[in-house]
Amino acid sequence: MIKRLSAALLICATPVTAQEVRLVSPAARDALNEASLLRALDETAAPQDYVAAARADYRRLLTALYSEGYYAGEISITVNGTEAANISPLAAANAIDEVVITVTPGRRFTFGNVQVAPLPPLTTIPEDLGPRRTARSARIQSAVSASISSWREIGYAKVRIASQSIVARHSDAKLDVDIAVDPGPRLRFGPLQVSGNETVSDDRIRQIAGLPTGDTYDPDDIAAAERRLRRTGTFESVALTEADEIGAGDTLPINAQLSEGKPRRFGFGLELSTIEGLTVSSFWLHRNFLGGAERFRVDAEVSGITGETGGTDYSLGGTFTRPATFGPDTEYFLSGEISREDEPEFLLDKVAVETGFSRILSDDLTVRAGVGLLRAREETDIETREYTLLTLPLDATLDRRDNPSDARDGYYIDLDATPFISTDGEISGARLYGDARVYYTFSAGTGLIFAARAQVGSVLGAGVSEAPADFLFYSGGGGTVRGQPYQSLGIDSIEDGESVTTGGTSFVGAQLETRFEVLENISLVGFYDFGHVGVTTTPGDDGEWHAGAGIGLRYDTGIGPIRLDLGTQASGDNMGENLQVYIGIGQSF
Repeated sequence: MIKRLSAALLICATPVTAQEVRLVSPAARDALNEASLLRALDETAAPQDYVAAARADYRRLLTALYSEGYYAGEISITVNGTEAANISPLAAANAIDEVVITVTPGRRFTFGNVQVAPLPPLTTIPEDLGPRRTARSARIQSAVSASISSWREIGYAKVRIASQSIVARHSDAKLDVDIAVDPGPRLRFGPLQVSGNETVSDDRIRQIAGLPTGDTYDPDDIAAAERRLRRTGTFESVALTEADEIGAGDTLPINAQLSEGKPRRFGFGLELSTIEGLTVSSFWLHRNFLGGAERFRVDAEVSGITGETGGTDYSLGGTFTRPATFGPDTEYFLSGEISREDEPEFLLDKVAVETGFSRILSDDLTVRAGVGLLRAREETDIETREYTLLTLPLDATLDRRDNPSDARDGYYIDLDATPFISTDGEISGARLYGDARVYYTFSAGTGLIFAARAQVGSVLGAGVSEAPADFLFYSGGGGTVRGQPYQSLGIDSIEDGESVTTGGTSFVGAQLETRFEVLENISLVGFYDFGHVGVTTTPGDDGEWHAGAGIGLRYDTGIGPIRLDLGTQASGDNMGENLQVYIGIGQSF
């Protein structure tokens, strides 16, 4: 079998030796090499494999030539001197001595008369299809796909290709293209038909999806509805498809096929530090608490076990969230927590409740606002007091990391502001905090990743003796400066003739890491951290700073790395004298 085409590829092959490929003509070499199945065979292939690959290569090589603009080529593939098209797949020789692929591409075609019509308003034929441009077949496909997508984006969901004519004029090596497009009617979203759900009601699914029934069709709205349903975590699979037939009044019904996952989950965490001690945490989660994809989560944590930083801390809390409240992208939340913090500089018993709304502005940007009430009993070296605070927590999070649990590229920014006032008016102010992280992989294959984190905070309107103890800032330990003892840096002052240590009203710090993958699942880490605690509201002003440095090891488990960090002081009189060990699940940030 011979088809008109140009290049000669010579493959000398036997079942027991590696194949040598000699390209006689350079025309379309890369495209032909990539398209050929014969090129992918190795010495273990049987004779029948060579015959089957050769018969399949006619069409594959012809398609490759079209993709490079060659429409008048010849292809010949011989196996032991016989044209492969004439060999039955079951009649292959016992041994393959020689396979020869001869490709003659002929002249390279350029576009002649090109028409794709009608096109959407303000849309033109791409310049790649213009005169004297190489007539690559992929350019035609791309132009047709772009035309269809453009029509769909403005509501013509059932646009189709009515007819097409592609003619190769061999006399002057021109390719004429005539594509007729039928946009059909402009459609509006019809009702959302739900199936596959077992415990979540149809009405709640429609509310969560937020498909704008009655509005002009837009494929982006369908994609957004799918994301909202997946975001609940209630469904294992979500698929929204268009009905085959147009409904009454030029409407297009949409079908939602869902599969619910198991509603209950639980998990645990474990971290160990030589100074801070052992931290054990656990959670229980229900992802369809009231039958409307509501989530109810209970968290419990015990920390400071056998630690050298005060006593043992406890917390028990629960959070209820309801998606699609006052709109598909607005979520209601209600949370409560009972906790005890037995820290070196204070003992705090607290009960807190908070309620409010979070709004998803885009796939990576979320804002949150609420109102909270907390009752606390606080013991410090300065005084013992009880207070009740009304808070107004505000938060914005921008998350553009490629993988939140083990990021390699991207960045993350979280900004938090919490105004507060006591019910008796004696305590008032605001706590501001920002956390920014950036990740960069230097180049593919090197396994070298740079990660950096910056933290900044300030307490406004309340001094060290007035602000709640847990609103003040300390530095040292796994969350701020590794290698330095936990909360070892604060503010020293004189109260009633005695020296006391408290947190500061401002903080600035950074954690820098270089991660290098030495094996598929093992990485080495070098880190340097520093922190500054200040006595004024301006971060970095009028205070003390310290630093820590060390090395670490990460073992990737597939669901997150197991972390081991060894750090020591990198500043002060005790620089390099003590070793701090940190063990946990997940990256340090």
